[in-house]
Parts: sequence; structure tokens; C-alpha cells
Amino acid sequence: METNVMQFEHIEYLYWLFAIPVMILIYIVVRYLNNRRFNRFSSEEMRFYLMPLKSKTRPILKFSLMLLVFASLIFAAANPQTGSKMEEVKREGIDLFLAVDISNSMLAEDIAPNRLSRAKQAINRLIDKLQGDRIGIIVFAGTAYVQLPITTDYASARMFLSTLNTELINAQGTEIGAAIQTALKSFDQDKRNKAIIVISDGEDHENEAAIKAAKEALDKGVHVYTIGMGLPEGSPIPIYGRNGVRTGYRKDANNTTVITRLNEKVLQQIAEVGGGVYVRASNSNVGLEQIFNEINKMEKSEIETKVFTDYEDQFQWFIALALLFLLLEILIASGKRPWQLKMNFFDRRDETN
Repeated sequence: METNVMQFEHIEYLYWLFAIPVMILIYIVVRYLNNRRFNRFSSEEMRFYLMPLKSKTRPILKFSLMLLVFASLIFAAANPQTGSKMEEVKREGIDLFLAVDISNSMLAEDIAPNRLSRAKQAINRLIDKLQGDRIGIIVFAGTAYVQLPITTDYASARMFLSTLNTELINAQGTEIGAAIQTALKSFDQDKRNKAIIVISDGEDHENEAAIKAAKEALDKGVHVYTIGMGLPEGSPIPIYGRNGVRTGYRKDANNTTVITRLNEKVLQQIAEVGGGVYVRASNSNVGLEQIFNEINKMEKSEIETKVFTDYEDQFQWFIALALLFLLLEILIASGKRPWQLKMNFFDRRDETN
């Protein structure tokens, strides 16, 4: 089966397109201020005699062409690629769900820059090491849901990972049990080896439910591993304003600063009951790679996936468009040509004055 698909090799460069509306706004403001300046010293009729070759539309046309040059170069840098050949590829790997705690306590800075950011950095490095393994992401706080279904599309995994923040779930809490149950329901019903890695500070008020879920997972052949994000001595939970500047720390009903501490005991119990291992993160090492090395000791199953294998670069078309628009911009003069003034048959102004 053959079909067509398009992707960008460097999709992040497309963010530069947001500069175009800003450039248009600046251009409009500059033209407006220039017109106001001219209106102070001369009328429109007088400007015709002072600058008979001045054109109102040509500068706009030249500016529009330069915007097209800019946009074409951005698309060229992003390098659009088209794929036209789909093949079934057999790979060996495991199915892995990462259950990431996004409760407010994950903003604590005892693990620099904070617990959640450090976890995301470690997951990004883990994705770089995946070869044939399928990965999914579950986020949880007071509830849990699948953010990324199990997939071998590592680019999508990075994109979804980048959006992780504590505002994705309003209900606060640390429902580790719900996260494990959600992962179990989201795995494909096949015989491939499966694992769940829970990344949390362990502040779960439903410890029994989490331990029960881990035991159920192991009964179904799914190993549960845990990573403790934070330090036992704890840290306050910062509050940030809209501008990203810290405005203070969370306080309880008695106006006392809340200290969030790593609950190692419950995470150790979950890993023990779930047939996995527990690792405490530190500022130098989160421990995700250590756990992945443990998981890699499991027997890997063969996975069939359909992938586009024949991608062709298309950036050259946008380079050609940029050169064409640039050539047009150079050829178009900023003002009128002298012969155009002679063709202005309907101008009733007396040129001799």
C-alpha cells in the first residue's frame, strides 16, 4: 500500500512564522507615523509636487514580497519532507508506560531546577536510547489520564513531553494507584512484555490502593518500577505569577509554609510488590537509565509497525521561491517611473502652477 505523507525535519523552526504578524504591525505603525509627520508640514497636493514619483502601493508590495522571502526561508530551514512508501518493519522491544506525577509538589526545587523539569529532562534522554520499544505517557495528580497512547513515534513522545505541566490536571493529589490502573487498561492485549515506571515524590494519601494496583499489575505480567523525585528533608512549593516570576510559597490554613517531602516508603513498597526496583533521584542522576537497564533484561518481543521509509527533502522548492520573491522585490522600484506620470490622464492638477 502506497500513500503520501508530509513531515518537517526541523518543525521547531516554524515558530519563527509568529514574527511575521509582529513585522506587519511594526510596518503599519512606521507608515502611520511617517504620514503624520508629512501632514504637519505639507498638504497632500503639495506632496505631489514635492515628490511626484512617490507611490503609495509599491512600498507595500515590496514589503509583502520581503515577508514572502522570509516565510519561504523559514519553510526551507524546517525542511519539509514527503514520504511515499509504507513498509512493515519488525522490531524487538517492550511496551513501557511512564506515569508522571504533575501535582503541585513536583514544583519543589530540592531537585534542580525542580522535580518535574528534572524528570522531563531524564525522560528526553531515555527517548534517545529507545530502539524498537514502544512508549506511552500517563499524567496524574488527583486523577490520571493517558496523555500519549503507547507508540513508537518518538518525535510525538518528545512533543507531548514538552507540554507537561502542573496545570494539566486541576484536581490535586497523588493518585499513584489510579495511574497504574490507567496504564494497565491502556496496554494492548497481547503477549508483549510490559512495564510501568512511576515518577513521583510519593505523597500519596491512598497508599493501600497504589500497592494493590501494583500487585494486580504484576499478576498480569506487568512490572512496576518507581523513581522518587525529591529529598527526605523536603522543600517548600513555590508559587509563580503569570510572568513566571516566583511570588512566594504555598501555605496551609494556619499560614504556615507547606513543606513537601519525598515519601520513599510507599514508593519502595510499590516497586517491591510490583516486581520492580526503586531508585531515588538526585541532582546528578534521576535514575531513569538505571531502571531502563533493568527493564532491558526482560525478554523483548517482536513488534510489527508500519513506517514511511522513503522520505525526500523538499526544501529546495522554498529556496527557489525565496529567490523568486527577492528578484521581484529588487526589480520593483519604490516609486513611480517618469513615464507613468505622463499617462496620468485624469490628473487635473496644474503642473505649471
